[in-house]
Amino acid sequence: MIMRNPYLFSTLLSTLLIGLCMQASIAQTNPPKVEATYGQGAKSFKLATGSPGELGLLQQLGEAFDKKEGARLVWIKAGSGASLNLLKTQQVDMIMVHAPEAVNKAITEGWATGRTLIGSNEFYIVGPTADIAKIKSASSGADAYAKIAKAQANFISRGDKSGTHQKEMDIWKKVGITPEGNWYIVTNDFMTASLKRANADKAYFMTDSSTWVAEKNVAPELQILYRGDPYLVNTYDALVAPVGATENRDIAAKFIQFVASEEGQSIIRNYGKAQYKEALYNDAVYAKQYVY
Repeated sequence: MIMRNPYLFSTLLSTLLIGLCMQASIAQTNPPKVEATYGQGAKSFKLATGSPGELGLLQQLGEAFDKKEGARLVWIKAGSGASLNLLKTQQVDMIMVHAPEAVNKAITEGWATGRTLIGSNEFYIVGPTADIAKIKSASSGADAYAKIAKAQANFISRGDKSGTHQKEMDIWKKVGITPEGNWYIVTNDFMTASLKRANADKAYFMTDSSTWVAEKNVAPELQILYRGDPYLVNTYDALVAPVGATENRDIAAKFIQFVASEEGQSIIRNYGKAQYKEALYNDAVYAKQYVY
């Protein structure tokens, strides 16, 4: 199409530029909330993630890295979807996420680099002891979901575009079901809060194994009813902004190298054993077999 009206073209161009400037201004004037800072070093970098921060793994990794590099880890609490967006808009230097398809897209588009597999956990489907949907006999995670939908048993969804929510929606898609109705309850909240809601409503919920091991005391009415489907293994990637995109990108890249090193991997594979008698995460060697 040929733009014949130069005034109209100028107006459209100005509107576009104003919109871009407003987006940049909003990102600058409304920086993401800092959940915690680990370390005492003079340097710092921003990292967005969810459960690894909630469950304390990030603190242990950050403090160990600070001793080596003198750099503080500034944690922004966000699920995988929000973390990816924070990296895309250059509001954080790096992220740790469990959303393989979204990560592939980010790498292809060029606003995320340095993809590094760092570990894994898995998803459990927990629910009330009565198990009215009878998912204990399910042949797969998808079969468990189909049974829940057929029974219209209360099911909790995070609904927040997190890695957990993305995996949940993939499973519904597998069984050709669009979940809706009073039985399908959306929290728009993080993992532990959603687990508490599932307990209160005696509902089914897909929780990651790490959260269950560490926080199952908040859900005494629930138990693990289905686990073991390889599709429910949850791999974590670390990603960093492109060179020059954020102020402390290079420090963040060093942190990823540390997490991937034997020292960092040892922290991951042993984290939780002392307190919970079992590890909360598997290391990258274990996780690699489930990368697809």
